[in-house]
Amino acid sequence: MQQRKSGRPSGTDGSDFSYRMVVDSRYTKVAKGKSRLYALILTQAVILLIGLLYIVLSTSKENGPNKLTISSSVIGLISLLIGELGRRRSRVGFLRVYIIMSSIAILLSVFCAISSNSTLEVFWNLSDMERKKFELIETVLLVLGLLVQIFTTATVISLIHNMSPPKKAS
Repeated sequence: MQQRKSGRPSGTDGSDFSYRMVVDSRYTKVAKGKSRLYALILTQAVILLIGLLYIVLSTSKENGPNKLTISSSVIGLISLLIGELGRRRSRVGFLRVYIIMSSIAILLSVFCAISSNSTLEVFWNLSDMERKKFELIETVLLVLGLLVQIFTTATVISLIHNMSPPKKAS
């Protein structure tokens, strides 16, 4: 086999650009969506780890951990693992399971916050802020988690739509 001596092969002076293949726009949308989903999964992981730290700190001063809060965290961790697998391998089924499980986890967190009433008392009684700083952190984490979940849901729906093959016209 003879090696080329010049950098450009013969016949490619740039005038054949109209005959070259063009990458479909949905592939670039998938790549952008996957990178955005990676950032959102990392954000969810940080929020979840801070929440777990809060659970550990709050159980040392109370009788015991709230089982619903722990189950919400476990479901959240499992959903993050499934979401990362779905993102890396472009698996639509994993992404669907991820969005369902992460939505269940955030809804359980909201339910725990509403049922404990301490989260709502933080906003009603702002004068006692020094004593209830842990509840304020919990409330901020919950609101951030909800916002990230909304952006994640929109990103995953867009990603699933762009990953699916286009429908053939009949």
